Amino acid sequence: MPPRRAIVAVIGDGTAAEGSEAFHLAEGLGEHLIAAGFRIVTGGYGGVMEAACRGARRSAAYRPGDTIGILAGHDADAANPYVDIVVPTGLGAGRNVLVAHADAVVAVGGGVGTLSEMAFAWMYGRLVVGFRIAGWSGRLAGQRLDHRVRFADIPDDQVFGADTPEEVAAVISARLPEYARAAAGR
Repeated sequence: MPPRRAIVAVIGDGTAAEGSEAFHLAEGLGEHLIAAGFRIVTGGYGGVMEAACRGARRSAAYRPGDTIGILAGHDADAANPYVDIVVPTGLGAGRNVLVAHADAVVAVGGGVGTLSEMAFAWMYGRLVVGFRIAGWSGRLAGQRLDHRVRFADIPDDQVFGADTPEEVAAVISARLPEYARAAAGR
């Protein structure tokens, strides 16, 4: 049996318009993450979530099942058209806890919902990356979310900042193994 492919959550502004910086970065991110061998999970709706799923589908390495949408509501038909696996939860913002359980989490701008997902990911010991753009991803890039040391073996633990989709994919590919080992030892 082949090894399980890691899942990367792409979170951010659900209202990001096509043509905006956040939308453009998320679309490129989806494509690069799939090309790097990951699957992606989003909240399943529009904006950054749709852009990431659309980009994933554009990747030459895309396979059906590579895009997962964990919806806040009950209606599976509310998912964007690029989501392969739709999980309607009916949990409202509580679904952010589920999204934050991905192997790694990448924030693209975002408001308070993105902030909550980043905080949950931090609490769960996940690798967190934030694009250096307007919104919570840019405000927290290069920062620790609190004073506590999550992992003694990872002295530079932080929300890793990035400027390009390629940089994000490289950070996740390089750092995810050490975060997986550290989290397993918690």
